[in-house]
Amino acid sequence: MTVIIGRRELLAALGGAAAAWPLAASAQQPGKLPTIGFLGTEASAWSPLTAAFVQRLHELGWIEGRTIAIEYRWSEGRPERHAEIAAEFVRLKVDVIVSNAIAIPALMQATAVIPIVFALGLDPVGAGVVASLARPGGNVTGLSTQSTDIAGKRLELLREVLPRLRRLAIIGNADFPQGMLEMAEVQAVARGLGIEVAPLEIRRAEDIAPAFQALKAIRCGRCTH
Repeated sequence: MTVIIGRRELLAALGGAAAAWPLAASAQQPGKLPTIGFLGTEASAWSPLTAAFVQRLHELGWIEGRTIAIEYRWSEGRPERHAEIAAEFVRLKVDVIVSNAIAIPALMQATAVIPIVFALGLDPVGAGVVASLARPGGNVTGLSTQSTDIAGKRLELLREVLPRLRRLAIIGNADFPQGMLEMAEVQAVARGLGIEVAPLEIRRAEDIAPAFQALKAIRCGRCTH
């Protein structure tokens, strides 16, 4: 499915997607509420999103603490935490996992049984997350912005605005496979347009400032020729 909506609306939609998945496993265990494992990046930054998520669940008849439980976990911007949290969700035997797309590879390695719902998948097919948009297969589904498909179009529009554009820098998260797919698509389109691309890969927030310094070095190096 292809959608372009705000993040708050996105998490509300995911609330519907998670609730639509059967939560039968916990129903067979008296005293245990059906449980959602919710993996996000940082609690305070995600608070509007989790509020929208819980509100949508409420509208669908799932009341946190009464008819459903939610186990929140936060990676705190550290991708290496994804595998640890995924393993914890498996141990807790949650009934469904909701997360952002960047954590999906770790979640898929941890379980092929627990349903996984993701937000903001750029190219879930290209990243090997799902078999196809129409028939995802496996235990993973979610919402895709199809950013890879429109990345080339963005560059074409940029060229129309800046017809003299000859060089372009792209900064991407090397630990985010779907983002790297988008970068590769931009590079492919750029070659066809005769635009030189300087790709810069980052992995941590601390890598951003050095990346911009590298851009300055690239620019100054070109100016000396």
